[in-house]
Amino acid sequence: MYDLRLLRENLDDLRDRLGPRGKDVAWQELRTLAEDRRNQMVQVEELRHQLKKGSDEVARLKREKQSADYEMAAMKALGESIKEREEQLRLVEEQLAHIALRIPNVPHASVPAGQQPEDNLEVRRWGTPPHLAEPIRTHWDLGEGLGILDFDRAVRMAKARFAVLTGMGARLERALINYMLDVHTTQHGYREVLPPLLVNRVAMTGTGQLPKFEEDLFQVRDEELFLIPTAEVPVTNLHREEILPEERLPVRYTAYTPCFRREAGSYGKDTRGLIRLHQFNKVELVAFAKAEHSYDELERLTSHAEAILQGLDLHYRVVALCTGDMGFSAAKTYDIEVWLPSQQVFREISSCSNFEAFQARRANIRWRPKSGKKDTKSEFVHTLNGSGLAVGRTLVAILENYQQPDGTVAVPKVLQPYMGGIEKIERS
Repeated sequence: MYDLRLLRENLDDLRDRLGPRGKDVAWQELRTLAEDRRNQMVQVEELRHQLKKGSDEVARLKREKQSADYEMAAMKALGESIKEREEQLRLVEEQLAHIALRIPNVPHASVPAGQQPEDNLEVRRWGTPPHLAEPIRTHWDLGEGLGILDFDRAVRMAKARFAVLTGMGARLERALINYMLDVHTTQHGYREVLPPLLVNRVAMTGTGQLPKFEEDLFQVRDEELFLIPTAEVPVTNLHREEILPEERLPVRYTAYTPCFRREAGSYGKDTRGLIRLHQFNKVELVAFAKAEHSYDELERLTSHAEAILQGLDLHYRVVALCTGDMGFSAAKTYDIEVWLPSQQVFREISSCSNFEAFQARRANIRWRPKSGKKDTKSEFVHTLNGSGLAVGRTLVAILENYQQPDGTVAVPKVLQPYMGGIEKIERS
């Protein structure tokens, strides 16, 4: 959440910097509440000052052995007035926070302007599309033909937008998870984390999922707990309400988790296959860095996600998202999009973002310089995260890019050791 004083003193500047990105913010109500808060604070401070003066006067009268009954009664009444004013101030701040928590992050100056995905800027490409024999099959046709994907049974046990992987499908998913974790922990320097899959409201608010995106989340009945939409939430909250010493930065974590999303508002999109499910697996990368290093860290983190695709020899491109296509909490985002032959398009397989201090301010995550003195001023860290990668979508890319004319699927060489040496997935 933005600093409340900043909202009062720099509201117009913030509104201008956000532009269309802030179109849903109740700016006028925010202005009124910010001014009301300032007035309430002035009144409370004035009453507290009067209370202090009255208390000093009571103490003087008692020292001089004079009656202080009138003054003490006045102080009691003043104390009640202060409580009432503080409650009014609390209510105003609660309303202010309700709106402030819905203000998106300000885009970095390097983010391309625009409102549609077509305004995103392609940064680079890697590899080339495979030469496949016609007809090119979709991943769901391949998976069902091989007997490794089952959507009908998933619907019977759950509902639409769930899938069952069996046999070599389940093994390929597991191989991908292990490959990604091994690369990120042994080659890229990340520390592996296995976090809770259920988190509380405070954790969701800290990373920006709440309050704005509550309809996209699965909540446990009768509990203030939510199924995580991404490992970003629990892993970022590892250091909530903490001050990290400078020598620990940057801190880098990787985590495999299932992820759960209602996909509200996405009905009619990608209704077939594995692209858009309510439950899917993902390996996440999370980093905490100092402000002056965070954009170098973004490039580093993005390259680590790319390294997985390069190891799998999958054609992809990297695009810088425009201001209107970025997520709520991000200051800058790169999307990595993998080539899907059946659609002849690139599809997102990872989003790598720098949130600057946006999440750290909400979750109160700071760092302190090496001097180590408790009175040394601490600063907010910058947080970053990216998919390294979305496992199901990687499986989709492998099925489609490695398909063979006879309906079998070749196993990428880097995955063969994780598959017991199997080189080809066939119907069993």
